[in-house]
Amino acid sequence: MIQLKKISKVYDDGFQALKDIDLVFEEGKINVLIGPSGCGKTTTMKLLNRLTEYTDGQILIDGENLKQMNPIELRRQMGYVIQSIGLFPHMTIADNVGTVPKLLKWDKQRIRQRVDELLKMVNLEPNTFRNRYPGELSGGQQQRIGVIRALAAEPSTILMDEPFSALDPISREQLQDELVRLQKEINKTIVFVTHDMDEALKIADQIILMKDGQVVQKGSPSELLANPANNFVKEFIGTERLENAKSLPPFHEFIQLDYPSMSSQHTVDDVIEIMISSNVSEIPIVDSDGKYEGIVSLYNVLANKQDNLKELMDTRIKPVLDNTDVNTVMKEMNKNQNSILPIISETHNLIGIVDRSRLFQALHQIYESKSGEA
Repeated sequence: MIQLKKISKVYDDGFQALKDIDLVFEEGKINVLIGPSGCGKTTTMKLLNRLTEYTDGQILIDGENLKQMNPIELRRQMGYVIQSIGLFPHMTIADNVGTVPKLLKWDKQRIRQRVDELLKMVNLEPNTFRNRYPGELSGGQQQRIGVIRALAAEPSTILMDEPFSALDPISREQLQDELVRLQKEINKTIVFVTHDMDEALKIADQIILMKDGQVVQKGSPSELLANPANNFVKEFIGTERLENAKSLPPFHEFIQLDYPSMSSQHTVDDVIEIMISSNVSEIPIVDSDGKYEGIVSLYNVLANKQDNLKELMDTRIKPVLDNTDVNTVMKEMNKNQNSILPIISETHNLIGIVDRSRLFQALHQIYESKSGEA
């Protein structure tokens, strides 16, 4: 956990960039710093790896005083992704990704395994991309390399300074989706700077909105949308986003708690019987503790009765937490074509599902009624 206590930053010319900042960057979460130009968001982030030093206050990382840490060692323990990517043009992708592990004196085999693992993680085939150079990759591919290079030495914290802002809109959206997907696997503490509210609402677990060197409001995207603290927050979020948020009912209203699920210990015949009797074409599979494992489809089990349930599970369908907002759920469902989306608790236990057709039918009715009122 990273704690900022009464942090101030005053430059030599007397300009006060930060004023009594109290913040906690939540462990294992995407913490987004946002605000207008000059608000102090990038300065705040750069304090964490001592690229900038604060004037007053205290920063603690897992209880240890930041100023007592060696700056070089600190930076090697933190991933850092910047807008301009910063890949070394005359080094291969493998050498770029392995830069920090080499500095940490990892052996060659361990570095190669880590590079290949990370390339696969962002859907870049190692045999194809390992020995290429940055100039042979697209902007989106280069930024993916920038992200995994920050992950290479397995840091607990990753700093990201407007990493996607130079990309075209399609590549940018793909990288945002990739980051959200990756975070479910890597569970790092991410501090992400952006000026784009749509980006913040899409990726953040915690949004920290700043103005004139101070924190104006912090909270989850749904908290900021539901209860903006003042007129500045309302204006920065935007009237249309606030109105759309107000028109959507709470996400829990869409969750089917009584939807059938099956244990992975059951047989294929058991699953077929339940699916037919319940009149469903897809069903979530859980382990013996009730934790979500994957989804099987009726078509697939009927066509492959000889296989076991583990082999027939589609584990690519990722669940969402029960406190997710409706807009995020809609985006998640648009990324894949399965008819149901599994909903889980913080402990990964299956709670229920959201049915694609029911969700979009309900939302369509809401927008229709809203149009009628207009």
